[in-house]
Amino acid sequence: MDTTSLWITAPSDANRFWQEAEAVGADRKPFSARSRVQHAAMFARIHRHLVARGASLSTFGTEHIDSFFNDVETRCAPGTTTRLRYARMLDRLCRHLVEIEVRSSNPATGIVAFQRWPDDEPPPLYLDPSADHRLQGWVAPTGTDDTRILRNRAIVALLLGGGITASELRRTQRQHVVVEGVRPHVHVPKQGPREPRKVTLPEFSHAALIAWKEAHALEADHALLFPAPRNGTSINDVLLGAVVKDALAAIGFLAPDMSPRVLRNTFARRQLLSGRTNEDTTRMLGLVSHRTVTRLRATIVEACECR
Repeated sequence: MDTTSLWITAPSDANRFWQEAEAVGADRKPFSARSRVQHAAMFARIHRHLVARGASLSTFGTEHIDSFFNDVETRCAPGTTTRLRYARMLDRLCRHLVEIEVRSSNPATGIVAFQRWPDDEPPPLYLDPSADHRLQGWVAPTGTDDTRILRNRAIVALLLGGGITASELRRTQRQHVVVEGVRPHVHVPKQGPREPRKVTLPEFSHAALIAWKEAHALEADHALLFPAPRNGTSINDVLLGAVVKDALAAIGFLAPDMSPRVLRNTFARRQLLSGRTNEDTTRMLGLVSHRTVTRLRATIVEACECR
């Protein structure tokens, strides 16, 4: 197999083969299966960015890396290690491409030299049980709700009750949310390296989702559950973020990050408080790494120690 040319003709396959056969971390040990899945998703995101800008793995330069990081930083909370993880992966990838003569230079060298892990990662933001309960009450529809408020309550109900990501919500179809029968749930289709999953929806989310679906009962099953107001395409992240921020402000929650991520963290922490294991909660989130859940578990331990 000519793996060198494969990086140009089938980059995703070439990256997978490299990860499985050769790639190692800073400790010179092969990456775990979980890490390889994460790296595949990261590589896919980088490659999509390059293709969208007319570049390839053999031609991209520092300007493409800069534009990629600009895009990443608009979607990630301040203080996270996302940029560093991508910088190190890019450096590792480019060094390999230079070694096999796909590239003549490594444009990530100067970037990774100035990156460092934060001394203390900021704790994850979430709603404590009291605030969680208040928001659960906020999502309940009233008799005076207009269409916009019905939509907003349903969006928050699905994020808070299902623990799905903002991007997963944007792709959710009507048929994916089942509120009839003995076990209402949201089905999250396979996306990239993430396997499909089904999350049971708690009772507090049912009324809002039923009201929203009934208000659009004539829509096809495969139609988006939350289309954009004007053109029917997927709702954008700006509007989605505003919906969540307004809901959080309505219950008196103010924080540096008031994005859908807070609701996902709250969902996960609620599972841990109910007795679920890290493994079960990670699976419900559709993640392959326990890192997020472990950090949330630590907040519970710290809270107990402070009593």
